[in-house]
Amino acid sequence: MYNILGELNKTSGIKGSMLVGSDGIIIAADLDSEYEDETVGALASSIVSNITKAMDRLDQQQMDKITIEAENGKLFLNDASVGILAVVTEPDVNIGMVRLEIKNAVNQIAEQ
Repeated sequence: MYNILGELNKTSGIKGSMLVGSDGIIIAADLDSEYEDETVGALASSIVSNITKAMDRLDQQQMDKITIEAENGKLFLNDASVGILAVVTEPDVNIGMVRLEIKNAVNQIAEQ
């Protein structure tokens, strides 16, 4: 799992990534030292949980991916079958490139 995250983190603009369970427990993490693993994991789990509940109330399908854009960076959250793949990036990252690399990482995680 760590090798998949390490390869993902080589993408220009990505500051770190992690795989976290829906309960917030960290499965694997390779984040920049400026971020606390537990904080990012809890945040990712909480966001996905709340959005999943909202989608259920609206009779919509389950979430596949969430992108949060802020002044200092972006947070990408993707369903990775065994958990949530969270990716933290710089603010001016190439979103298309990051989404492609995340898709590849999710496929690799599913194969393991």
